[in-house]
Amino acid sequence: MRDYYEILGVDRSCDDAGLKSAFRKLAMEHHPDRNGGCEEAGGRFKEINEAYSILSDPQKRAAYDRFGHAGVNGPQGGGGPGGFDASDIFSDVFGDVFGEMFGGGRRPSNGPQRGQDLRYDLEISLEQAYAGAEVEIRVPAAITCEVCDGSGAKPGTSPTVCGTCGGAGRVRATQGFFAVERGCPRCGGSGRLVLDPCATCNGHGQVRRERILSVRIPAGVDDGARIRLAGEGDAGARGGPRGDLYIFLSVIPHELFERDGLDLLCTVPVPMTVAALGGEIDAPCLMGGEECDGTCKIPVKVPEGAQTGKTVRLKGKGMPSLRSRQRGDLVVELFVETPTHLSARQKELLKELAGLCGEKQNPKSANFVGKAKRFWDEVTGS
Repeated sequence: MRDYYEILGVDRSCDDAGLKSAFRKLAMEHHPDRNGGCEEAGGRFKEINEAYSILSDPQKRAAYDRFGHAGVNGPQGGGGPGGFDASDIFSDVFGDVFGEMFGGGRRPSNGPQRGQDLRYDLEISLEQAYAGAEVEIRVPAAITCEVCDGSGAKPGTSPTVCGTCGGAGRVRATQGFFAVERGCPRCGGSGRLVLDPCATCNGHGQVRRERILSVRIPAGVDDGARIRLAGEGDAGARGGPRGDLYIFLSVIPHELFERDGLDLLCTVPVPMTVAALGGEIDAPCLMGGEECDGTCKIPVKVPEGAQTGKTVRLKGKGMPSLRSRQRGDLVVELFVETPTHLSARQKELLKELAGLCGEKQNPKSANFVGKAKRFWDEVTGS
């Protein structure tokens, strides 16, 4: 296959404006209608379109610059069948006048048309993402007008066939070398005229209303997840099917937990004596489900001599996976608390404890342990 830059006659550093200018010139020169239907000109014209379809797309151009034709051929590439649409390219470069001469997919239809897809942004809590939830949302959407049953005409009347296009929705005109087909300017491409419009929808056949929908949030969803509700978008025109509703989820940041994939991370304060001697503390968790706001607790074993920043991993206590039975972990980071506002007696005990440590006594000895526990009892008032 020939090099795309060579086909358009530009170098690899050419900018977008230069590409477009080269394409316009070559496309006009080799268009089949200007060459009497010459097969050679037709093949050259197709080659020019293919080259421009790749080089005008930044991602495809980057792939082509790096890997050559292998980087853009195939299902996602621009080369080969289905890789580019001449109507789209001509519409972008020359405007609708030339783009429509190919009979591309942009032409309006006077038959049933599918409704527009809608987007709804929904914020959920981490608890809802953990346990799953069912929420109600209110979505403004176009629905078929019940008064005129979608015809757009006043009850008792009907739309009439457009006299300009004869109901086809398109008209054809000749401009120089080109025979151009475009949407009918009188009926807007519908092929019908509403002479006596419905007062409720003003002749559009649709009205906009707020719909209440119930949405099931699956357990394990992450920030940026998308839920598709088929047939819950805008109503279609002239009896066409409804579009779809796409719900984009955003998980509100939690004051206690951070999420890292399937793992949940949290920081828990640890009394100084528990960090030194080892013991057990309570850490927040989400195992209570949607009703839990971080007040649910789970015991965590603290090893002797634990320092600030030490992490304890609780297997299977994190987020559930959306597509499997796997669960992440709850990772508890310990933060050793230093007591403040000590009384004279507490300071005396602490100095005594420091003296014991300075004498390099065994921290597991009964004397050391007893003083440490007595010190903490006096600090906490227990």
